[in-house]
Amino acid sequence: MLEEMNDNLPQADGTENETTQEQENVTAINQSALEEIDNSNAEESEDDSVQDRHDIPMLEYDTMSKEELTEELERLVANHKVMAIKDHVEEIKKAFTSKYNDLIDEKRDEFNETNTDENATFEYHFPLKNKFDNAYNEYRTNRNNHYNQLQKNLKGNLNTRSELIDELKELVDGTEEVLSIGDMFKRVNDIRERWKNAGSIPRDKYNIVWNDYHFHLERFYDLIHLDKEARDLDFKHNLEQKLQIIEKAKSLLNETDVMKGFRELQILHRVWKEEIGPVDREQREIVWNAFSDITKQMHEKREAFFEKAKEREVENLAKKKAIIEEINAVSNEKVANHNGWQNQIKKIEALREKFFKAGKVPQEETDASWNAFKAAVRNFNATKNAFYKDIKHEQQENLNKKTELVEKANALKDSEDFKATTPIMKKIQDDWKKIGHVPRKQSDKIWKEFKDACNHYFDRMHKVRNTEDKVEIEAFENKKTYLETLKDFELVGDHKTDLDAIKKHIENWKAFGKVPFNRRHIEGKFNKILDALFEKLSLSKKDTEMMKFNAKLDQWVENEDDRALEKEQFFIRKKIDEVQNEIFQLENNIQFISSSSKGENPFIKEVQKSIERHKEDLKMWKEKQSKLHSL
Repeated sequence: MLEEMNDNLPQADGTENETTQEQENVTAINQSALEEIDNSNAEESEDDSVQDRHDIPMLEYDTMSKEELTEELERLVANHKVMAIKDHVEEIKKAFTSKYNDLIDEKRDEFNETNTDENATFEYHFPLKNKFDNAYNEYRTNRNNHYNQLQKNLKGNLNTRSELIDELKELVDGTEEVLSIGDMFKRVNDIRERWKNAGSIPRDKYNIVWNDYHFHLERFYDLIHLDKEARDLDFKHNLEQKLQIIEKAKSLLNETDVMKGFRELQILHRVWKEEIGPVDREQREIVWNAFSDITKQMHEKREAFFEKAKEREVENLAKKKAIIEEINAVSNEKVANHNGWQNQIKKIEALREKFFKAGKVPQEETDASWNAFKAAVRNFNATKNAFYKDIKHEQQENLNKKTELVEKANALKDSEDFKATTPIMKKIQDDWKKIGHVPRKQSDKIWKEFKDACNHYFDRMHKVRNTEDKVEIEAFENKKTYLETLKDFELVGDHKTDLDAIKKHIENWKAFGKVPFNRRHIEGKFNKILDALFEKLSLSKKDTEMMKFNAKLDQWVENEDDRALEKEQFFIRKKIDEVQNEIFQLENNIQFISSSSKGENPFIKEVQKSIERHKEDLKMWKEKQSKLHSL
């Protein structure tokens, strides 16, 4: 973590015998911290994905939903190297675990509030948790494989560096062959180049190996001390390189991304120490002080950056405390009905989202803030659950009442005394309508039982009456014959004449009277002919629909077809809900589009036209409903 880096980063030059002043500067800035930075790079630099992880943006994971966190984890694991996403994965896991534990706490509270079985054990299955765990386990497996391979590489690199130290030692001691100063410089430069590219080694070996290497490198410079020309040429080359590093370091002070500049300065320090040799004694303190001064300036920028971040965290803490107070205020509001509680739930959900998006707070306040938030939400849920527990008790009583009506209906459904039983059955139906809601799990089942019993009785009653009613049979035959004559009927093209003719056919059809229950299919055939005729007329959609509806309504009333009326009433109620929902959705869409666009938008106009069409349809359906209610 960047926060764990030391405050100041100046590195010592390539040798320990450069100048006492430079060594004192390094010591004053905190040499142990420099070793910590060097050691952290010793292992991590083995994988180029370490730098990559700084290029992957660290999102505000605390503000993301559990679904978003899972998708982001899967994306990172699938598309990036394991070390590049190390910090991101841990932050994602912490955010997901907090939200998941919060969810489990809520579900456990709801279970404890509503459960009446003392032997029941709380269980809650959350499929998304399995999906998240699978992605995290894949990351962990990849991470373990990476570390195993890294350890092998570190051991191999250690052997390589040890061999280079032995090679340097043998060169200085002259145990192999006698070489000229120029050839020795070539061999040393070759060793230094291979040393630079040898890769990272185990952290616990780093200081020992580094000191051993530079010890023998110093011996080499001591050895060639007499060859001033060759030494000065090497000093000059090193000075040029260090001056280039100083210029690069200066440019980093203008980097807007402070942490990026800080990381790149670390790299420059490592190059200064690992890859570049000493400079002339007169220049050593000058270049070192220049580099050290830039490092101090970068440190000050980094401290200012962290200070601002701390200020933002304090501001975020104040925001979260205010949100918690709002949640407590909502919990204390008095609510006495279902709709009111649904509104309260929406308020709490909005405040929860606001809390999660408020950002990080100071580390020492994280637990306290989170616990206060959970306590506030838990208090709200307890109050809400108490209300719905009372509702469930009321619904259970309604279920008992409806169960009694089902039993009465089943007892009467096979009665042959239609004259005496029909008023009772209708009274049972009226009583049913007066009873409120029942538990949702039982609603469909008990309604089906009741409907089946009532339908069974009234179907039998209509069947018996139809078989005994000769007038209804005669009406059927007349209507059958009339249908044949209608096949040859054609419109003349004059709107008023054709409309009057159709109305006359409807009146004639009504005049024939009611048909037997089991032969009411003939009404449907007549309605199909009417539909075809109305389609040919130049009436408005609403007028056409209402004329067809009125014709059907007259038929149902004439035939005392309560079942058809009931089905139509249910259908109309459903259509009204659908049209209202469609209007609501379109109005929401147009508000969203209007807020995100400027000037006139053809698409908005089209949506507005659609809204008007739906409103006209709504008026028509409500008019139909009104006619049904009037019956």
